[in-house]
Formats: sequence, C-alpha cells, structure tokens
Amino acid sequence: MVKQAIRASATAFILMMSLHTGVAGAHGNVAMEQDSCMRRAGGGSMIHMSVYQPTIEPSSHYCTEIPNVGETYLVIDLVDKALRDMPVGIRIVKGTGDADSETIKTVKPAFYKSGSLSQKVYLEQGRYTVIIKGEAVPPVEHSYPLRVQMVNYSKLFQEAIGPTIAFLVLIFVGYKITKTKKVQKWLASKRS
Repeated sequence: MVKQAIRASATAFILMMSLHTGVAGAHGNVAMEQDSCMRRAGGGSMIHMSVYQPTIEPSSHYCTEIPNVGETYLVIDLVDKALRDMPVGIRIVKGTGDADSETIKTVKPAFYKSGSLSQKVYLEQGRYTVIIKGEAVPPVEHSYPLRVQMVNYSKLFQEAIGPTIAFLVLIFVGYKITKTKKVQKWLASKRS
C-alpha cells in the first residue's frame, strides 16, 4: 500500500512538473504575430526589436525585460517594406515616454533600405521606452517599454506556481496515505 502511494505521488509530481514546463514559451519558436518583440502600428506596419548585451551575456537576447545594466545594443528590424521607404527615427527615454521623460538618446530619421538598424546605449536600472517613428503622413509610431534589472513579479509567480502546486499535491497525497487504515495499523504496531 505504501509503495503504491509513493508511486502515485511520484507520478503526480512528474505530471505536474511536465505541465509546468509546457507553460513556458521560448522566444524563438513562436509565430510572428505572437512574438512579444513584435509591434504593429497604424496602417498595419510591423517592426521587431531584439536587445543584446554582448559584454555581459554574449549568446542571449531579450525583448522588454533586460536582466543587467550596462552597454546594450538595440536591433530593430523593419518588417514591412513600407517602413524601409520612409525615414525612421528613434528616441530612447528614461521613463514611460510622457512629457516628463528624460531623453537618453535620439537618432535622427533616416532611410534603412536593408530593413535593419541598431543602436548602442548604456542603460542603468529602471524603466525606459524606445520610441520608433516613421516619418509618413500620418506618422507611424511604435514603442517598446524596457525594464532594466527589475524584478518581474508576474514571471516570478509563473515560475513558482508549478512547483508549489506539485508540493501541495504531494502533501495532500501524503496526508491521505497516513489516514488509511493499513498505515494507521502499521503506525500503531510500531508505537507498541
């Protein structure tokens, strides 16, 4: 009976952990429309931004959650051809991009026929907004909020929920096992 309960607990634990790992989605294996680094603006134009910190994590790239302060490269891909045919400028601000936000860097509008532009900037801890503006009539504007070296409580909760549920299931199964008559008799015989 105890062996069956242990097997059931182990099976429940493995099942819960496999369900938990299925929740996480990799950045590179999603459809373009579901990619969190993709933005769509007026007229349906789309852009994609990746953030790199090669001096800190050479093989990693990010979207809006940047884990470290330091030298940062923003790589912006102009997905739609229409954006390649108009001047595109960038403004990086500390804050949310409202009137009180401090401008960190401005890149004057220019044509990017290759469809890709990059900028190097030093980011400290805090919130930033990258505003990408296409000089058209009407103007096309995309923005990316960045969080640099800040705790993402939502992600932390998502990562903790699976193991927490598995732990609670194991406690519940263990409690049910200790309340069975055979285990009660076995425990009583050990006490005597």
